[in-house]
Amino acid sequence: MENPILEVKNLCIRYNGAPTDAVRDVSFTLGRERLGIVGESGSGKSTVGRALLRLLPSAQVTAEKLRFEDLDLLNLSEAQMLKVRGRRMSMILQDPKFSLNPIQRVGHQVAETLLRHFPVSKSDARVKTLEMLAAVKIRDPERVHDLYPHEISGGMGQRVMIAMMLLADPDLVIADEPTSALDVTVRLQVLNILDGLVRDRGIGLIMISHDLNLVRNFCDRVLIMYAGRVVETLNARDMDHAQHPYTRGLLAAQPRIGGSRAPLAVLDRRPEWKEEART
Repeated sequence: MENPILEVKNLCIRYNGAPTDAVRDVSFTLGRERLGIVGESGSGKSTVGRALLRLLPSAQVTAEKLRFEDLDLLNLSEAQMLKVRGRRMSMILQDPKFSLNPIQRVGHQVAETLLRHFPVSKSDARVKTLEMLAAVKIRDPERVHDLYPHEISGGMGQRVMIAMMLLADPDLVIADEPTSALDVTVRLQVLNILDGLVRDRGIGLIMISHDLNLVRNFCDRVLIMYAGRVVETLNARDMDHAQHPYTRGLLAAQPRIGGSRAPLAVLDRRPEWKEEART
């Protein structure tokens, strides 16, 4: 891949005190595209995303290469990372209940990115915050701006998180289940916003999801993770032709409208999958 935004080679992550690595030998590159990472809960998807932002203080993170544009992420100081997070690289977290500060108003939390990274006044930050809240289809952004997180619904909280992470116009967005709490119509609108950023601004997008249908219809490429390793990498349009039995098992376990009425397939997890890696 020519001039990738992100290069990851043999990324390993082990939590302090754990007997084995939570993530092992994960390698991939990201261009100006939409890359999906899928797998069951506990496969290491979100752990990879947090490691890229250096958000795992209780873990040992090693890699042969962990490079974002002109930056070696492994060797940046925490002060340098503070200038990267939110400004050049951001992560849309999946659960606003645990990600939003319960004692600060929604608008203040969204505007914090602008106030921290740009020389803007509070009044200008408020205007841009309201515009972004409207862009993620929040009705009456003026009212929502002054609410506390517990006063908004889960779906609205998810949109607030998305607004917060997109406000600074980053070059790389890691979206961890960004549409899990949204209804169908709002989900499509949010995906259109993310798609527009990739298409029009040329950002890199990593979409972490359990939803195979969403990933194969929205992303360009897909990494399949199992037990902390990448077992298969393929173009999203080629998912029906997956070779690894784990990928085929995930696809077979999905209900399909008009499909067979037979019981859904159950994954037959094999011990050797934990030792395999396919690139």
